[in-house]
Amino acid sequence: MINLTIDGRQAEVEEGATILDAALKINIHIPTLCYLPEVQAIGACRVCLVEIEGNRTLQAACVTPAADGIKVFTNTERVRKARRFSVEMLLSNHPFECLTCARNLNCELQKLAYDLGIREVRFTGAKSGGRIDESSPAIRRDQNKCILCRRCIAVCQEIQSVTALYARGRGFETRVEPAFDRNINDVACTNCGQCSLVCPVGAITEKECIQEVWGAINDPAKFVVIQDAPAVRAALGEEFGYPPGTLVTGKMLAAARMLGFDRVFDTNFAADLTIMEEGSELLKRVKEGGALPLITSCSPGWIKFIEHFYPEMLPHLSTCKSPHQMLGALAKTYFAKKAGVDPKDIVVVSVMPCTAKKFECSRPEMTDSGFKDVDYVLTTREFARMIKQAGINFDSLADGYYDDPLGEYTGAATIFGATGGVMEAALRTAYEVATGKTLTNIEFAAVRGLEGIKEATIPVEGIGDLRVAVAHGLGNARKLVERVKEGKTTYHFIEIMACPGGCVGGGGQPIPVNNEIRALRAKALYMEDEHLTYRKSHENPSIKRIYAEFLGEPLGEKSHHLLHTHYTPRSKF
Repeated sequence: MINLTIDGRQAEVEEGATILDAALKINIHIPTLCYLPEVQAIGACRVCLVEIEGNRTLQAACVTPAADGIKVFTNTERVRKARRFSVEMLLSNHPFECLTCARNLNCELQKLAYDLGIREVRFTGAKSGGRIDESSPAIRRDQNKCILCRRCIAVCQEIQSVTALYARGRGFETRVEPAFDRNINDVACTNCGQCSLVCPVGAITEKECIQEVWGAINDPAKFVVIQDAPAVRAALGEEFGYPPGTLVTGKMLAAARMLGFDRVFDTNFAADLTIMEEGSELLKRVKEGGALPLITSCSPGWIKFIEHFYPEMLPHLSTCKSPHQMLGALAKTYFAKKAGVDPKDIVVVSVMPCTAKKFECSRPEMTDSGFKDVDYVLTTREFARMIKQAGINFDSLADGYYDDPLGEYTGAATIFGATGGVMEAALRTAYEVATGKTLTNIEFAAVRGLEGIKEATIPVEGIGDLRVAVAHGLGNARKLVERVKEGKTTYHFIEIMACPGGCVGGGGQPIPVNNEIRALRAKALYMEDEHLTYRKSHENPSIKRIYAEFLGEPLGEKSHHLLHTHYTPRSKF
């Protein structure tokens, strides 16, 4: 252990820790911009400068190792002036568009400038400038706002292992761009949006479609349906001042009705449907033969990743559409017929924790209803902005409700939003369908939590040991797929989510996001699961009804046509 003094207070840290680590341990705040916990510490922004007794120059706390006996000062006049200078230099090359920026009031550079008392920028001159890249259906890149912190590069390379972004050029001409200055849509970007979560400013944001949704709502000829993913209800409240992990389901539904949507459905209904189809697919492959392991297909960022980097593994993917695409197809067929609405007039809007869903709904395969299954995808952040634009006092709303026939759901569907949730939901149903017996304990703790790769073996009567694995974050997905390819281990079923933590940490969720926040959001979903009457997908009365009235049976002709899809091999270049 190393002992040092920071601002007169004793700190003890393990060897290898930095000064910033030591300060955090004793609750001394040192501002940062380029630092990304557990991923990147490069000292590029020079905002975390501190003074060390006896040193001639100031040091960046995020990269300077803690040393035994040193005395560190974080709040001297020299330190404050240096930090102000660093931030002023960043501002001198930054557009003053705060009032119209998507990150206004939630911008780290803006907050830092305010905290440091910067009321004017002394430096003027040429700006390095850059381009705006709107080629992607999921994310928007504004190079003019980039502060070269390289966080997006770090998360794309180190966490997601995609490496779609690089720092190109030198000095004043440095840019963060895809290779060869291509558009982001022309490289192997998975649209996961993790770059938008870690960007401290508004240089990377989701591709907004709020005005298009308002246009549909205000069109009297349109019948506008909204659905929400399970992870949204555990995060939306953060945009209105609620603590992370606060369930705001009822208020969210009431707000949706006030916005003018004609029906409010739940993606959880289709999550239960996914389990019926995917669980049946798993049992069929295990019993009758087929590509194993079966790998889940709920995460569109993961789907695009495997299409780019492991196209030879596509036969292992479940053919199931993701739940919101299933519900879109049913809204324009099953619901349209029951409600007597012409499907061409139905507009389906999905509120998702995910930016990759924006790309997914535009895939040409997603038209099995005879129309585009889902018309627009709003992120959790966009939906919150719509509520604020409408002047709705979110805190004062009484609880709303979901509409039939696509609104009833089980606890198994709710936990889809957390890593391991799809696996646990599938196991609850697959076990009981395969054995005809009731599970005494339906909670599979082995697949829960934020460990990058989790494994479990489930004894199933008549099948034997069912070997399963769960990975979240595309870097972990890559490791797991490589294991399977090399034959180092064998599984029957694998769940993969593109985003760290699963959908609770999706690229469209409220900012900031860290492991503590991911865990709190997941905990909220598990709590809802515990308190619901039905906790297994095959117990959902509305699921039984739709099979009896419309779909026939899992993997049947109609369900195969509407609820299943195929995938597209893509170049990794």
